[in-house]
Amino acid sequence: MQLHTHEWGTGERVAVLVHGLMSDHRTWHRVGPALADRGYRVLAVDLRGHGRSPRGPYGTELFAEDLVETLPAAPEVAIGHSLGGLALSLAVERLQPRRAVYCDPAWSLARVGQPVDPALFVAFKRADREMVRTFNPRWCEADVDLELATVALWDTGTALALSAVHLQDHTPEKPVVPSLVLFAGEGFLFSEQAAAELTERGFEVRTVPRTGHTIHRDDFDGFMAGLEGWV
Repeated sequence: MQLHTHEWGTGERVAVLVHGLMSDHRTWHRVGPALADRGYRVLAVDLRGHGRSPRGPYGTELFAEDLVETLPAAPEVAIGHSLGGLALSLAVERLQPRRAVYCDPAWSLARVGQPVDPALFVAFKRADREMVRTFNPRWCEADVDLELATVALWDTGTALALSAVHLQDHTPEKPVVPSLVLFAGEGFLFSEQAAAELTERGFEVRTVPRTGHTIHRDDFDGFMAGLEGWV
């Protein structure tokens, strides 16, 4: 499947951005231009079932295969958030970026505390402004507006395809390329034990304090600082 792609910048180095569940390329509306200012040509996809990309069957491997089919091989850096981090990790051996950054990746939802079933996010399809603001108190009004717009286009079948019997631990055994894992200090996927395990497996691990799951929207400056040396 060829995914819808949005582009910022004209640099010779390529950076690719992969969003999380319920979102689309617009979640990177500050990150994309910031990377373009650093000399990158930035490509941000809409995963299948999100934004302007086609609908179809859903599954972790399909999300990954779409990245390989759509994006140029061997980009300078690839950044994936949540579901995008999971899809990127499954595609990274074929995509072969020089560096990979996984932002609060949805690798092991079934292992951290009580299981988090993605089917729970279907309820967000009916979200209004008050609900978005309640769950994301640090967001600016522009991000609240964008969330409402992206959720309106989102196919809830993407969440159901990751649910129940499809819940798996996808935590990589080791990084395929030099890799950074950026955890949210107040996110629901983070644990000190997980950070220690990933460090032992060869990942660099950093935490952006006082941020929830969507780090780049909770604290843009903190997110960009967390990327220093990787972009």
